[in-house]
Amino acid sequence: MNYKSFTLVTLLLLTFPTNHVFASAGTSVGHLNMTGATFGIVALVLFCLAYGLVIAEEFIHLRKSKPVIAAAGIIWVLVALAAQQAGAAAGIVETALSHNLLEFSALLLFLLTAMVYVNAMTERNVFETLRATLVRKGYSYRKLFWITGFLAFFISPIADNLTTALLMGAVVLAVGADKPSYVAISFINIVVAANAGGAFSPFGDITTLMVWQSGHIDFFGFFALFIPAAVNYVIPAFFMSLAVPKDTPSPKQENVTLKRGGVIICLLFGCTIATAVSFEQLLHLPPFLGMMTGLSYLFFFSYYIGMTDKKLDPEIDQFNIFNKVAKAEWDTLLFFFGVIFCVGGLGTLGYLSMASHFMYDGWGPTVANIVAGFLSAVIDNIPVMFAILTMNPEMDNYQWLLITLTAGVGGSLLSVGSAAGVALMGQSKGMYTFFSHLKWSWAIALGYAASIYAHYLINA
Repeated sequence: MNYKSFTLVTLLLLTFPTNHVFASAGTSVGHLNMTGATFGIVALVLFCLAYGLVIAEEFIHLRKSKPVIAAAGIIWVLVALAAQQAGAAAGIVETALSHNLLEFSALLLFLLTAMVYVNAMTERNVFETLRATLVRKGYSYRKLFWITGFLAFFISPIADNLTTALLMGAVVLAVGADKPSYVAISFINIVVAANAGGAFSPFGDITTLMVWQSGHIDFFGFFALFIPAAVNYVIPAFFMSLAVPKDTPSPKQENVTLKRGGVIICLLFGCTIATAVSFEQLLHLPPFLGMMTGLSYLFFFSYYIGMTDKKLDPEIDQFNIFNKVAKAEWDTLLFFFGVIFCVGGLGTLGYLSMASHFMYDGWGPTVANIVAGFLSAVIDNIPVMFAILTMNPEMDNYQWLLITLTAGVGGSLLSVGSAAGVALMGQSKGMYTFFSHLKWSWAIALGYAASIYAHYLINA
């Protein structure tokens, strides 16, 4: 995953000095009005510098987690010093830290379980088998364009948009590597489809997961976004499909064997999702607890696979579930730590309260949520969504669904606006670029506007 610009706070709050006194927040966590003080300004500049290093990751080869983790620690030192200078209550820093730690811990445990399952399915050749099957079928370019798009739309709600995009991208490259224009337009289609599919499921994107765990929308409430998300995908896909050739590439024979236990692991992942939903819906327990319970299903099954594999073939490499834990995207998980604590620190200094007043009180929630979707194309939806959840503006269910939709699909407007787009740019080896995506941004923008209107007609 890569991130291509500064956070929402940076864009909105540089020009708003305030007094240096303690004030109660609009959320459940208190904050300091220190945005005009030296400590507040230094913290904001530090975060900008750290995010600048994140932006330059492709060129300097510095992992994105490193600068934001360092910035998070220093920002909280500045928060503590600012609280002492303002004479604020001693518990404000401790309360804010505890709040952010709870947010990150829930996200970490939930995502860790999902990543371990995806890694286990990858090791059992689940995704490779699907890819090889599509390649062997001998579909036309246009038919494959629609198949990969629809699969991306319906797989991303379960497997997340990044994993889905990479899987479908591998299919496109396998059959169209000699047609760069086809690869480019198919990759755009996959990015739009994966981001749209991820918007109507708590499991489809980090932002939807954040909203679900915050309690603003329950699990089944997200499915109200299915039709708007489908509209967001189908409209640009229709226009792009007209530019896809109708001829058929020669089918390629590739034999991939699904390893023993692959199907059962898929079923266990479904059971894990059901457990998380049941914990939240029936018992009012946090979803991450259900996910961790579901992880135990995989642990027990991996024990069974390892023991029976040893009996069948003593020389075979045993299936070790803890290898899948080690292969989780730790850089991404630690990056989330840095982002959450950086944004949380800036929120404690008063920046997010100011942004909430500027956007939601000044513009109104509808305009603010639509603009936030455009910002997610430039910034990335994770810091945008976490900032909005930390602001916690007063909004009804319709508006929380709106920001979930716009933050989820807004990143499709630019190739750098989502993890799926950035990953496919790397996978395409120059065939899918920022400017090839920009060529079709008008069609994606039509889908974006139409999805918002569909949401209004259905859910208002």
